[in-house]
This record gives sequence, structure tokens and C-alpha cells, in this order.
Amino acid sequence: MNKPISYASNAYSIPQKYADSHTRFWQRLANAGTWWSASERIQIAQEVRYAAECVACDKIQLALSPRHITDAHTQHSNLSPLAVEVVHNITRDQSRLSEAWYKSVLERGMTEEQYVEIVGTVVAMVSIDSFCLAIGQPLHPLPIPRSGEPSHYRPDSARDSEAWVSLIPADGNSGAESDLWDTGKTGYVVQAMSLVPDEVRTLKDLSAAHYLAMKDVRDPLARGDFLDRQQIELVAGRVSALNQCYY
Repeated sequence: MNKPISYASNAYSIPQKYADSHTRFWQRLANAGTWWSASERIQIAQEVRYAAECVACDKIQLALSPRHITDAHTQHSNLSPLAVEVVHNITRDQSRLSEAWYKSVLERGMTEEQYVEIVGTVVAMVSIDSFCLAIGQPLHPLPIPRSGEPSHYRPDSARDSEAWVSLIPADGNSGAESDLWDTGKTGYVVQAMSLVPDEVRTLKDLSAAHYLAMKDVRDPLARGDFLDRQQIELVAGRVSALNQCYY
């Protein structure tokens, strides 16, 4: 039985919205996704955590040209070596991923839909695990997979674009995808995962808990749950520099 996540015993007073959002992702992780089964999704989550111990990842991070490292990644699952490579590279060396590498992933047998679902799962896992580490909370045990098959749902409005992957145009979120963003208004970071709409929904759900509301982003007096605006900007700037974030 997969239990709801709780931060009630944490030393800090954690608003309930964090536990609720994390629980919703854990419940989703336990079920078949759009292109990966529940068992595969949980193994992807395992590889996100084990990427920190991967010897090949260590060599890649130290290499001047990361794609020249051809060592096999240290694997702790039954996923294909290609899937493990994708998970580890996105988790450990995301700032140096290239379109040439991405195209090689497709040439070796992964679909763009499978790639997008991996990206969404990595983002959610890193967000939740990093939150736990920041507040001194043990990492949550991964859920038990449930039976079921991936839906293989691809939105009809998805199109080739200037991005690496196909995506829904900013004004194309209609019908089943009408909830993804306000009509004609979205950022590429959201739109880039729209080939697998449930990954956008997960990102929106986690962002609602972890980030300032969009209406507050430009308000210099806006506060977060724990920090004032000056502290938010200081932490964000430092973390962005450490992560080599383009922003």
C-alpha cells in the first residue's frame, strides 16, 4: 500500500501543500505512464538516485568533451543501457547535453515521447529529493508499482518545432490539452514537455507548491513560504550559478 507523504514530523513547519503535491506525483509514479510502465517509471526514479554514484557520470563531468567518454553507466535496474544513459546524463550533466547526442538517442531506438517522459520524471524526482535533503528529511521510499499498460497517447496538435522534440504550439492547447496553459501564453520550459501532456501537469502541480505564483514573480515585495524576496533572489542566483543554469 502506497501511503501519503507527510512532513508533519519534520523539525520545520512545512505547509501541507508540499506533502500533497509530492503525494500526487508518488501516486502517479506508481501507475503506468504514457510511454513507460509503472515498473519502468519507478526504475527510472531509482536511476535518478543512483546517478550520484555512477563512475561514468563522474568521468563525464570531469571531461572537457563529455561525449568522448564511452564507459557504460553504473546500472541498478533492468532498464536498457540506453535508458540508463539518458536518465544519468539528464540528472548529472544536463547543462552540456547537445542536440547531436539527443539525435543519437533516437537513432539507437528511443522515441521522442519516451525521452520527454524521462525528462519529466527526472525533473520531479530531483525536485522532491532535493526538497527532502534541504529540510533534513530522509528520501521517501519509492512506491510499489501497480499493474496497467502505458496509454501511448500523443496529442493530435503536437508538431515538429525549433525545439529538439515535437510539441504543442502555444495556441494549440485545446480539447484534452486545454488545461495545460492559458490560451496562447506559456513558456518554452513548459511547452517543451507538451508532447506528453501529463508531464506538463506534473510540472505545474509541483511548481504551484515550490515556486512563487506567476502574478508574484515581478512583485519585489512578494514573499515565499520561508524566505523574503531578497533572500529568494540571493539563493536563486547562487543555485543557478552552481548549476550553470542558462537563466
